[in-house]
Amino acid sequence: MEGATPTIDNVSLLLKYFSLPEKQQMLFEKLGTLYQEWNQKINLISRKDMEHLYLHHILHSLSIAKLITFKDGTKIIDVGTGGGLPGIPLAIMFPNCSFLLIDSIGKKIKVVQEIINSLGIDNVFVVNDRAENIDEDVDFVTGRAVSSLNDFYSRVQHLILPTTKKSMNSLPNGLIYLAGGDVETDLGKLKNKTKIYPISTWFSEGYFTGKKIVHVRR
Repeated sequence: MEGATPTIDNVSLLLKYFSLPEKQQMLFEKLGTLYQEWNQKINLISRKDMEHLYLHHILHSLSIAKLITFKDGTKIIDVGTGGGLPGIPLAIMFPNCSFLLIDSIGKKIKVVQEIINSLGIDNVFVVNDRAENIDEDVDFVTGRAVSSLNDFYSRVQHLILPTTKKSMNSLPNGLIYLAGGDVETDLGKLKNKTKIYPISTWFSEGYFTGKKIVHVRR
């Protein structure tokens, strides 16, 4: 639209919504550079989408940090992490939490490991496998438009500790899922333990219209 202010797509966009210490600012800046470099070699993110890296991918991942501030010691598994989203941005945001990033595509996981090594962060680990084969107990599972919500939850619920056993956060233990569209029609039997949060509550950019965070209690 003529006269509209273009969206900034760099670390300044994150600073619009988050107060970040200098170290985290530097890590997010380096993360953008690493994605630009690696995406020339392997398609981690749609190449036509790279000019919107911070808006469409990094800030989108960090919408979870608007919903919940993970307490120190919280354990999170990012299932179907692909290029490391939302896991890596969240690991930078919450350095005292533990993140396990899993994906069944080996070449992507290798690149994600290289990105983590380059960043020098030590609270995030990667595994090339499927969720069904993982034996871990965590507080939350994250996912980003990986599959239908019911199918995804059925594959990851065994990883999540019941809230009755351990819960240190403001949200009950469960799945935190980034979704778009009419997710309500996909809930089925999960409806009674699900809450949906519009991301536009926190971020004003038009890109987030219709995008949601779905929390399914364990």
